[in-house]
This record gives sequence, C-alpha cells and structure tokens, in this order.
Amino acid sequence: MCMLNLVVNPMLNTLGGGGNKGNQLVQFGCSLNSVGATLSPAVLGWLIGEITKDTSFIKAAPALMIAMGIFAVAFVIVALSKIPEPHMETAEEKALRLSGGSSIVGDIVETLKFRHFTFGAIAIFFYIVIEVGVPSMAFLYMTDCVKDAAGEIVSKGPGYVGGAVAGVVCGAYWFLMMCGRLLGGVVGGKVSSRVQVSFLATLGIALLLAAMFSPVKMVTLFGYSFPLSMAFMVAVGLCTSVMWGGIFNMAAEGLGKYVPMGSGIFMAMVFGGILIPVQGFLADKVGILNSYWLSIALLAYVLVYALVLSIPAKRAD
Repeated sequence: MCMLNLVVNPMLNTLGGGGNKGNQLVQFGCSLNSVGATLSPAVLGWLIGEITKDTSFIKAAPALMIAMGIFAVAFVIVALSKIPEPHMETAEEKALRLSGGSSIVGDIVETLKFRHFTFGAIAIFFYIVIEVGVPSMAFLYMTDCVKDAAGEIVSKGPGYVGGAVAGVVCGAYWFLMMCGRLLGGVVGGKVSSRVQVSFLATLGIALLLAAMFSPVKMVTLFGYSFPLSMAFMVAVGLCTSVMWGGIFNMAAEGLGKYVPMGSGIFMAMVFGGILIPVQGFLADKVGILNSYWLSIALLAYVLVYALVLSIPAKRAD
C-alpha cells in the first residue's frame, strides 16, 4: 500500500503537469483514498457484527475478496493506460548508475539540496502529527474518567461522553477530511495549493484556539450530545484535508527527474507519527486540551512553509 501511494502521488501530479492542475488531480486521488478509509470500517463492522468468543476472522473474508478485486481492476486499468513517465531513468542514467557514478544515497542528497522540497518534507512530518493527533486527543478528552478497582467509573472529565459517542464525533472528523479533499479537487484547478494550504492552516489554528478556550458546555447534533470544543475539533478535519496533496504539489515543483525520489522521501516522513506520544505526554502534564498547543505550533510551521518556504530557490535541469 505504501509503494502504491508512493507511485500514485507523482503520477497524478505529472498527469496534471504540476501546478494547479497537478494539485487538483492529487486532491481527487486523496479524496478517493478518504472514501475508502471512511467506508472500510463500516463494511468490516457490518461483516463481523458484534464481537463474541465465537467471532472468527473468516467473517472478514468477503472484504479481502473485494480488496483483491480492486487490486486486479487497478492492474488492468494501469496496464492498458498510456501514462507519461518523463522522469523515467534513461539508458545513459542507468549506465552511469551501474558503473558506480550514481547511487540511491546520491539521489537522496541531490533531492534534499532543493530547499523548498526539504522544508516540505519537514512539513509532511509535522502534518502527520496534526492529522492524527487532533482526533486522538479529542477521543481521550471525551472518554477521560477515573475508574475504581472493579472498573466502575468514579469520576468523569469535563468532556466525558463515553466511547460510543466519542467514536462517532471523531469519525465525523475523518468524514470532513474526505469532504474537504473532494472540495479541494473541485477548486484545485483555479485555486493554487499555496493559497489552499495557507488559508486552511490559518483556519485550523483559529479552530484549535476556539476548541481550547470555548465554554465547557454540551451541544446536541444529529441526536448526539458532545462538548462544544469538540465541534471546533471536528471542523479541523476540513483544514487538514488538502494538506498532504497541497504540500506534495508545492514541494515537487521544479524537482524534475528527482520527483520519484522526492515521493519516496515524502512517504518516509509519515514516521512523524512518533511525535504523537509527545502530545500524549503533554496531555498528562498540562491537560488534554492544552496539548493542542503542539498542534498549533506545527500548523504555524505549515503556514510559514506555504507562504514563504515553498517558493523554489532552484529547479532541476
């Protein structure tokens, strides 16, 4: 799955010729990814049903069959499609590589010499923390309680609503990410990735501040009651929606033959998730909502990247 994602991003960006059109296609690709992420848990839940001691993995077999069918269809479509590959290794480049004149390490070094790309890779590293950390801390906030030795709840946190409601609210965050990516794809041909990312990073900072400092009160929506602060948190899903595709689009600008290596480095940057425990540590020390200061700081970096650091200082030959 990682390798497929590594290939699809530069392929879509290349098909669009980079720029706004490239961003538009990447956003549509990301939105379809989100559709799958939204539907797959529901499909598995429907297949498996209530988990009991008799629950067997075999109940998920139909989902695996569907997955194999999707891989087969994708193989046929890609095999029959004429996809431009301007960054394909030439015969001369292959001969140079085999003779020891080029190496993977060398290509990584050359790719990282593009300042706007390197700053973009850091932005992706931070983006992963924002995307996952915001709903993760929200779930903790809405399930925060103290239990006794028997497992009975002794006291509840100010945002406690229980695991079921918390799951629905956090699911809405991912649903809005899907909607945001679809919208980003629709407007991507006219609105640049730089404008999209900078605007949404600013809005995300404002929403997180609202979540941290809003009154401690419950709101009811679609029959679910949950903290007002979590309503602002859900809206952050719209803000994070276009960031992956937008940052990739800006960072890949002018890389030329180094676009494939850049895509690989970007995929490696998903290990930014290692900072999620840091946010959990902050939640223990200063409070769950106050841990969003980390998310705000990282969003501020993404904003600076979109406005300033994403401007290419040089382009590949």
